Amino acid sequence: MEQILRDFIVALRSSGIRISVAETIDAMNAAEFVGYSDRELLKDSLSAVLAKSLAEKDIFEDCFDRFFSFNGFGERPGEVSETGGQEDNSPLAQMILSGNSAALAGSMRTAAQEVDITGMQFFTQKALYMHKILRRMGMEELQRDISRLYQEDTVSSRQVATELEKAQDYLADSVKDFVEQQFALFSSSVGEELLERYLRGVKLSNLEQRDLYRMHVIIQKMVKRLNDIHSRRRRSFKRGQLDFMKTLRSNMDYDGLLFDIKWKKKKIDRPDIVAICDVSSSVSAVARFLLLFLYSLNRALAKIRTFIFCSNLVEVSHVFDQYPVDDAVAKLHSGHGLGVILGPTDYGQAFRDFEKGWSNIVTGNTTVLILGDARNNFCPPETGILRSIQQRCKRLIWLNPEPVSYWGSGDSEMNKYLPFCHLARVCNTVSHLERAVDSILVARQ
Repeated sequence: MEQILRDFIVALRSSGIRISVAETIDAMNAAEFVGYSDRELLKDSLSAVLAKSLAEKDIFEDCFDRFFSFNGFGERPGEVSETGGQEDNSPLAQMILSGNSAALAGSMRTAAQEVDITGMQFFTQKALYMHKILRRMGMEELQRDISRLYQEDTVSSRQVATELEKAQDYLADSVKDFVEQQFALFSSSVGEELLERYLRGVKLSNLEQRDLYRMHVIIQKMVKRLNDIHSRRRRSFKRGQLDFMKTLRSNMDYDGLLFDIKWKKKKIDRPDIVAICDVSSSVSAVARFLLLFLYSLNRALAKIRTFIFCSNLVEVSHVFDQYPVDDAVAKLHSGHGLGVILGPTDYGQAFRDFEKGWSNIVTGNTTVLILGDARNNFCPPETGILRSIQQRCKRLIWLNPEPVSYWGSGDSEMNKYLPFCHLARVCNTVSHLERAVDSILVARQ
């Protein structure tokens, strides 16, 4: 029964209920305490432990009823043979001939556990799992019994063989119904998981419009993880290490009793991020999601000023102060009313604009984050300005959506910019973005 309960918990997770290891142990203890004889008592006990909201209660009710309601081995059509108990027949044939539906159901459950039916993910696997379960139950032995009985060529043996032949279809239909039910239980969230895994790795420039909302949801999950991780890291250093000398000096008035403890506190400042993003058509999709990532972070984790450029550079930090992050990103994507000229991309002009108007905002605590493919339309690259920025900032990180093999090809100036970057990496998926933002937040300590 413990394995069945574990399978039930897997089904609940597939249906969308988050269940921790501790809650799984609590469920096992609750089931052991109340027993399995009273269905309603078991259901209420597990619900109290595993379902934590009204929505989860509804999911639990539906999942419990479906998981524990299989009755595929009901009364079989036809007569039960009086020869069902003969020892020459296989165990499966004996269960069929004796009409022992409980034993058949138990055999099917055992076979399903042996073939790990909880691992079924695709509808194309249903026939495979059905075949595996039937084989584990003894279908091959049953077919040998039928052949042997026909070869005996007596009235009673032919009668039993005919009955077993009819039972094969009954058995196959029952197992098919069971597999269908298990597929519905264990694979309900697999499609979403596979699609999410695919979208995490797909190039952002190849996204379809229908996937944008789903991608926003994925990014929010990633951001929540980063917020949780780095917020915990701040709390873990809150007290610091004991400063022995300061503690002794502070407590001299107390005759050496340590009433006032002093700590060596490790100050963790919010990183000062200056994001400079190319919004030309070749890079705009990546820029959109990078900014969505950055501005969805907890404000306690990072201070951000944002600039976008194409043929010129403008600051757009105020847009995020005026609008919710999703609306702000959409407004930047259009470029309307922001003063940015969406002509040929000119990195040199963007660097000149930044040096002229905002060079004073770069300090020793600033992480400069540049997103772009470095394709400069053969304009002057202004590497001297980039060197000046690199010398004043804490870190200069360049995220390029193109593969490394493309860097320096054609009008790409990436190889000229590389010497002035503390870090340069390919970034064209949300997984790349997550790693890049995570590295910035880690580096702040």
